[in-house]
Amino acid sequence: MSRRKKKILPYFMVSPYLIHLLAFTTFPVLFSLFLTFFKWNIIGPMEWTGLGNWERIVNDRLFWKAILNTFKFLAVHIPLQIGVALLLAEVLNQKIFMRGFFRAAFFMPFVISGVVVTILWQQLLGFETGVINRILVSIGLGKVGWLIDPKVAIVSIAIMATWKNVGLYVILFLVGLQTVPKQYYEAADLEGASHWQKFINITVPMINPTIFMVVVLSTIGGFSLFIEPYILTGGGPLNSTLSAVLYIYKQAFEYYHMGYSATLGVFFAILVMFVVIVQKKFIEQDV
Repeated sequence: MSRRKKKILPYFMVSPYLIHLLAFTTFPVLFSLFLTFFKWNIIGPMEWTGLGNWERIVNDRLFWKAILNTFKFLAVHIPLQIGVALLLAEVLNQKIFMRGFFRAAFFMPFVISGVVVTILWQQLLGFETGVINRILVSIGLGKVGWLIDPKVAIVSIAIMATWKNVGLYVILFLVGLQTVPKQYYEAADLEGASHWQKFINITVPMINPTIFMVVVLSTIGGFSLFIEPYILTGGGPLNSTLSAVLYIYKQAFEYYHMGYSATLGVFFAILVMFVVIVQKKFIEQDV
């Protein structure tokens, strides 16, 4: 092989990835930034608006409600998901019967399509025919509007999302727990430390990087909330489950406000980045 071909070969080998990166990441991002300065409905020509789309965000009460709904979802989803995942990881890190089976079982919902999981939970949470309400009625309790009560709907969706995604974080916590040196626990046992004291003073500090990664992934996943409210409630009742991503989707593909939708997407991406940075500083200082 000639020297010239040897120089070209590495670039040729990575060219599929570079083409994919340019076509499906770089171009969409740059085009979205470009659209933020225009009003466009896909069909007609683009109309220059300057900072008009950004000014519209300030006065868009429905978008801010969607942001608030997303934070309400995160306020339930993240603590619940981290608590459940860490508890299950602690249990599955012990020598218990059929440990491998339970590890796989908890991870299984994560690899199932989100649409399938959502339809399954739709059958569980239905008001008239839902399995959970049938059980409540059979034991003498009243029905709960899991998906039709504005005060309960977002919590129901948070619980469902936790059930689907918790398996991934169980695996991540398991990896973190297995990296903690056993000598620390043995020394703590000699000092008469309780299990809770060992957990707080040894386990949590040692798995701090894993906790940070789980918090960040949970946050990004929570901000991406779309399938669940789209299928279960359509953003209702009374827009109580309208997530930011669902609102951006509606602006683009229901109202054909492509420029405004792109502006919302850019603003939302900046917001997510800001929240993650704040979380990083908080966790590093307090954990």
